[in-house]
This record gives sequence, structure tokens and C-alpha cells, in this order.
Amino acid sequence: MKILLVDDHQIVRDGLRVYLEKNAGYVVIGEASDGAEAVRLARELEPDAIVMDIEMGGLNGIEAAREILAAVQPPAKIVCLSMHADPACIGEAFRAGAVGYLLKSSAFQELTLALQIVAEGQIYLSPGVAQTVVDAYVRNPVPAPPDPLMLFTPRERQILQRLGAGRSAKEIGQDLNISHKTVHAFRSQIMAKIGVDSPAELVKYAVRHGVVPFPERPGPEPSAL
Repeated sequence: MKILLVDDHQIVRDGLRVYLEKNAGYVVIGEASDGAEAVRLARELEPDAIVMDIEMGGLNGIEAAREILAAVQPPAKIVCLSMHADPACIGEAFRAGAVGYLLKSSAFQELTLALQIVAEGQIYLSPGVAQTVVDAYVRNPVPAPPDPLMLFTPRERQILQRLGAGRSAKEIGQDLNISHKTVHAFRSQIMAKIGVDSPAELVKYAVRHGVVPFPERPGPEPSAL
């Protein structure tokens, strides 16, 4: 299995590469430090599986998963890594197209198991979050609020996520291979749709509605993934 590793911490990628290649027999064909780079490498390298952190600056892992699965065929198996056991975050990852979800506190062996399971066409959910998900969606279900992002086209969603993460129009244009003027035009369309008058209010909207939901956090403990 050819694997692409995506994490904004070099030390995490190094640990994953060593374990997967020396102990699990997988081939790591590339590494990315953010979601935009992951999208580019997924197109170029066509990995069988992507092990991806979802809490990254710029383009986060969930939005990167959406873009990768829309752009790359056949689709890679995306296994998300996270420090969050929040059911809403987990649900969003799977809605984006991920087929696996592990906590970063998991042992390396669990990642191997997850990759084996998703390679067989099944879904993997870490035991560390399974109970939380069952409680949230089965035992104590509540009506899901409307998804505010359904207002937007895929391109608007790409741009909104990057604007919310603080990227400039020039940087976004480079990411998406469009001009900065086109980015400004999309930004105006987005602002009109949600009824805000300034870029600052647009960023607040993105944060409030979970477009850029993940705060900065310390790196994982040495025993973690």
C-alpha cells in the first residue's frame, strides 16, 4: 500500500514513516505539512491511502479530504488523525469522505489495524471515540442543525475556508490556480450570501460556523501517533 502522510509536525511524520515502513511493510511515497500541499501531492502521487491530521493551519484536513476525493480518481482511503473526540468533528470527517478516524493518543499498532480494515473497504472508528459517537448519535440523538456551508458552491467553500484561516488573496489564488482578482470576486459573493460587510466579519463567520474549527494545540506526547 502506498501512503501519503499529512501532518504539520515533522516529528510526527518522521515517527509515522519509520513505523509504517519498518514495522508494517507499507511504502510512504510522500509527506505534506498542510492541506493544500496534501491536495497537490495526492494529485501527483495517487496514493492508495492518506494518513492525515485534521488540525492544521491553512487548509485543514477535513477540507483537504473533500478536495482530494473530488479531484483524484480512484479515490484514496483517507484515515484522519485527531486529538479531538468530539462527535461533531468526527461526523464532519466522515461526511467529507474519510473512512477512518483515530485519536492521536492511539498506539501505532492501531493505525496499522485501521489501514488494514480500510484497505478491505470497511470503515474504521477508534475504540477511543466509538462510545462517544454511539452516545451522541444513537442513544441521545438530537436534530442536526442545518449545515451553513450548504449555502456555498464547492469553489466558494474552498475560498471561505482559506480566508477563515487567514490566507491572502494572492496565496489562495496560487493554491487554486486562479487570479487574486477572481478570489476577491468570490469573496464578495460569499459576503453577499451571508450578509456581512467586511473581511473581518467573514473570518468571524468562518470561525463561528466551524469552517476553521481547530485551535492551536501542543504536539502529541512521545507515545502517541
